[in-house]
Amino acid sequence: MSASSVLYDTPGVRAKRRNVLYTIVFLVLFVLAAWWVLATMADKDQLAAAKWSPFVSDPEVWTTYLLPGLGETLKAAGLSILIALPFGALLGIGRLSEHAWVRTPVGVVVEFFRSIPVLLMMVFASALYVQFSNVSSDLRPLYAVVTGLVLYNASVIAEIVRAGILTLPNGQTDAAKAIGMRKGQSMTYILLPQAVTVMLPALVSQLVVIVKDTALGGAMLGLSELLSQNRTITANYGANTIAAFVVIALIYIALNFLLTSFAGWLEKRLRQGKKSTGATLGGDDMQQANLPSRTGESGAM
Repeated sequence: MSASSVLYDTPGVRAKRRNVLYTIVFLVLFVLAAWWVLATMADKDQLAAAKWSPFVSDPEVWTTYLLPGLGETLKAAGLSILIALPFGALLGIGRLSEHAWVRTPVGVVVEFFRSIPVLLMMVFASALYVQFSNVSSDLRPLYAVVTGLVLYNASVIAEIVRAGILTLPNGQTDAAKAIGMRKGQSMTYILLPQAVTVMLPALVSQLVVIVKDTALGGAMLGLSELLSQNRTITANYGANTIAAFVVIALIYIALNFLLTSFAGWLEKRLRQGKKSTGATLGGDDMQQANLPSRTGESGAM
């Protein structure tokens, strides 16, 4: 009789054969699909060297379009993260308040902004800046994108913070009360430091979403971020749309890889410093806190 793990039964001989067969079939279908895509691109001259060579031979593609676009993406994402993280932490702590007059309105705010598509909030924020502010037209797209990202992601981060704190053993709070610490002190000095490592994987996933969601501002509001540079590159270098998209996608992949690698290194350091209970915020915790399981999809849902 085959042994079993906590999550699933160990496959037997027939199951292993089926898995091998499924793998082979998938690989064959994947190769055929890749061959069809490349053949179609070749028929449309999208694999011609002239379409791809500007990204290697012409530095102006990078200095005029890609790097400035990346700078705008990082600026919008950085400002959003800088504001959303502390704002979301405060909202998350507010949802754990023992006082209903604090907990209830904070919960309403979180659920309201978490339920609205981030793109709609960007568009609405842009319209508000046009009607009720003196923000210049050059800065308005950036302001609107940051506003929409902050409102949405602060609400999601609030739920991550709440779920992370709730995963900690109740004994932590009881011990703090036993030595006479107020709730604010126990939250600041005991619960939050331990919950940081618990929340880190979910927080990193949300930060990756913020970086990618900046592209919505380029598509709808005219923000000169990385993805929007595809249009100007295509207009100036001979309709090399596919090549531009591939290069931009690789930049996004590298950027998000650096972000997740840094988070992994930071989590390891925190665990080595014994600031964590060893728990992680998993799917059950996310569902218990009524969190959306967004790990890479766009903010506009």
